[in-house]
Amino acid sequence: MMRDLSERSGQAELMDSPDVDYATFRACLQDLAKVNVLSLGYRPTLTFLESLRRKGRLDQDRPIEILDVGSGYGDLLRTIHRWADGHGVPVRLTGLDLNPWSARAAAGATPGNQRIRWITGDVFAHEGRADIIVSSLFTHHLDDGRVIRFLRWMEGRAGIGWFVNDLHRHALPYRTFGPLAAAFRWHRFVRHDGPVSFARAFVPEDWGRLLQAAQIPDQGTQVATWFPFRLCVSRDRMR
Repeated sequence: MMRDLSERSGQAELMDSPDVDYATFRACLQDLAKVNVLSLGYRPTLTFLESLRRKGRLDQDRPIEILDVGSGYGDLLRTIHRWADGHGVPVRLTGLDLNPWSARAAAGATPGNQRIRWITGDVFAHEGRADIIVSSLFTHHLDDGRVIRFLRWMEGRAGIGWFVNDLHRHALPYRTFGPLAAAFRWHRFVRHDGPVSFARAFVPEDWGRLLQAAQIPDQGTQVATWFPFRLCVSRDRMR
């Protein structure tokens, strides 16, 4: 039976279980990184950073501080590192994740020439600031109340701007992701959690409501769809 996708689902994802062991968690993250590559998942975030660079937002007399919340396997920050190197943008990169296995897995997958700091902690207890805050496939793990809190948190701590990269709730990927993941023989957590993630994800009207509830100014804020089935929210605070 087709799930009702008119509202966000509250179904739990297997990878969010607190008793998942390290080997299972890492294997799941490794396959999620493959999904990100095949689904062009890094492109929206890199496009946002590139737009800031072309506007001169990243022209500072010091490295740009970029914080990735829910950094997981660290593949987004490693991709950002390569982008920054290729464009001559000095950066200082930090990955923050609540799961203690994340920092270990991310550090193990990061080349020695990429100096990225991996830390474990709750984002709402994290007191540091950054020039840019990014997240990828993180907000759909939160209920609406915590999404609103996260938006306010980013608004108060990002000096230049922030970018939320997440999924677009839609019947097509909800129905097809599971069989596709099975065909690629991805981890059983990925096969289960993929459709659940799409059911937990957002439509543009959701983001409009959540941004309004968080009192995020309209100016400099944009909600945009990206192929295939990404829905992203950007905020340029220097406009």
